[in-house]
Amino acid sequence: MKVSRIALALVFALSAAPAIAQDATEQALEKYRRMMKEDPWSNPALLDVDRGESLWTAARGPNNASLEKCDLGKGPGVVDGAFAELPRYFTDADRVMDAETRILWCMEKLQGFNKADLVKRPHPGGGQPVKELGAIATYVASKSNGMTFAAKFEHAKEKDAVDFGKAIFNRRSGPFDFACTTCHAEAGKRIRLQGLPYLADPKEAKAVIGEWPAYRVSSTHVMTMQHRLYDCYWQMRMPELELGSEVSVALISYLVKNAQGGEITAPSIKR
Repeated sequence: MKVSRIALALVFALSAAPAIAQDATEQALEKYRRMMKEDPWSNPALLDVDRGESLWTAARGPNNASLEKCDLGKGPGVVDGAFAELPRYFTDADRVMDAETRILWCMEKLQGFNKADLVKRPHPGGGQPVKELGAIATYVASKSNGMTFAAKFEHAKEKDAVDFGKAIFNRRSGPFDFACTTCHAEAGKRIRLQGLPYLADPKEAKAVIGEWPAYRVSSTHVMTMQHRLYDCYWQMRMPELELGSEVSVALISYLVKNAQGGEITAPSIKR
């Protein structure tokens, strides 16, 4: 009997060890995240907020125009609180747009930039600063910091975008037969030091979606939500995800819908 009890205790200890190690690792990671956020003025993304504001007000492009007449949904030039109500349907474009897609549209229509040039290489490589469109998006997002996501998703095309995004999120495809749910359909998962939030769960979506755009320490630049999705597609070895495409806007619509009521803390700082 005594031997059996010792054996049972040993089995219990061995089975509990991975869970204890997992908890200890997660606690250490949480401490690391908290230390990064304790001093918000140490966030390099604030430099891109300033750069984005300068780009927003500067006369640029073939039309030598600023973006101060760009309507992000609250009237021409109104930036305060606009990010919190995106994505939304825009009558003048007859489509649903997130913040970056709308800024892209304004850069093309108001300033005269060539869209094909803007979407050719829209995201920075490691060590490079976020590109101009991303800096403007970071500035726009910062003007909703402290607010909560409040996109209405009442228009038929807004509802269609959310439904399409949900279908893409759950659909397995590509050479690895991956879906977004491969990494984001279960709580507590992680790749190396990177936590993988359960994005179909509103509680976890509210906690993380509002952090983007964010400065990523590992790549030393700001990464926007469009860039974040582009990177996920690359990791899944899927076809390149074009900035402003219907697929990218649909995925963002689905994620923001799940994060409804969540606080916007952008620009945040990440691992």
